[in-house]
This record gives sequence, C-alpha cells and structure tokens, in this order.
Amino acid sequence: MNKILIETVNLTKTYHHFNGDIKLFNNLNLKIKQGELVALVGPSGSGKSSLLHLLALLDEPTRGDVKINDVFTKKFTDEKKDETRRKNISIIFQDNNLLNDFTAIENVMMPLIIKGETLANAKKVAHKILRAVKIFDRSQHFPNELSGGEQQRVAIARALIAETNLILADEPTGNLDFKTSKEIFSYFLKLRKLKKTIIFATHNRELANRADYKLFISNGNIKRVNARP
Repeated sequence: MNKILIETVNLTKTYHHFNGDIKLFNNLNLKIKQGELVALVGPSGSGKSSLLHLLALLDEPTRGDVKINDVFTKKFTDEKKDETRRKNISIIFQDNNLLNDFTAIENVMMPLIIKGETLANAKKVAHKILRAVKIFDRSQHFPNELSGGEQQRVAIARALIAETNLILADEPTGNLDFKTSKEIFSYFLKLRKLKKTIIFATHNRELANRADYKLFISNGNIKRVNARP
C-alpha cells in the first residue's frame, strides 16, 4: 500500500482585502499518496494556484498545517522550507521563472548544481531530460530567444531533473500546443510508474480526465471526482 506523501490538516487560507476577507479554503483535509497523478480543476480564481503554493510551502496557511512525509511543516524556518523543497518538491510555475542570464541547459542543470552534482554529470542528465521534452536543439539559447512554449518545456525539464518524489505543476501545458501537451503528459505517466506523485492544475479537460482522479475546487470547497478503481 502506498504511503501518504503529502497531507493538509484543517488547512484554512484567508486573504485580507479592503472589500472584505476572501476565504479560499476552510478546514481542508487532503491525503495524497505516493505515486498518484492528481488533477486540480475548477474555474479561474477558484484557488488552484493558491493550493499549489501552500503545498509547496511558498505560502503560509491562516490556520492548519501541511504534512510532507508525515512531518508537520508550519513551524519550519525559511531555511528548512528551502531544504524541504530542494529534497522533496519540484515546481513547474505558470510563468516559467527561468533565469534570463542562463541558457536553457544551464537553467535545467541548476537544481543538480545546487545539490552538489559535478558539472559533467549535471550536463549529462540535462541532455537526457531536454531530449525527453523535445527541446534539446534549443539548449544553448537564452530564455528571451525562446517562444513561450519552448520556455515552458525548459521549465518542465528543470523541474523533472531534480528527481524529487513530489511534482507540483501550475498549468504545465498552458503554453503548449496539443501535440506537445500530450507528449509532456506522457512523461508524467512514466514518472507515475516510478512512484512519483504529481499534482497539476489544469483547464485541459482531456488531460484532467487521464489523471488518477480530479480535485474540483469551487467556492472554497474541494470535491474528489472521477476516481479510478
């Protein structure tokens, strides 16, 4: 039986606004197991990105906690959060967050360099990942020399190279054409077979339907739907 990799415990998130408080989640309790492929769906503004930021420890809950590998994280220092992300979490941001002064391959190598890998080994692994996401021929280009879709593939490659057990992706195929989106999702399926947990926010109904199950977010509530047997 697969263990629980990430869990929310009575998670509440409220944003304070001059027009009144906005409560996104109230006492949210989720348990997501190792090796699950989960789609976050719901209308724009429902809180998909906010939930991913909470799970990635990039934002703090108003109340409640997030457990990763059965460890509560709310009292973590910033340094401990950085360490936890480095060891456990890969993030694919909606806006790519590539480093403009580095080439595509240098961006992809960065997580391994930070972990202390040699340049030679980091480059070898980066070549493999770049080929897998069909962007190797642009490896020496800088982000401003790449299209939006190409930048997204580089960002995906950078997230995948770290080989963490948890991948959080915010609209990972939003800037990609249909064919490339299917290729990237096929790579997610391969990672799932390796017991990686992938949680991705998407408006793509076809890709969402291929997940193990969907978490539908609406009006602060989350409902699990379409679970596979």
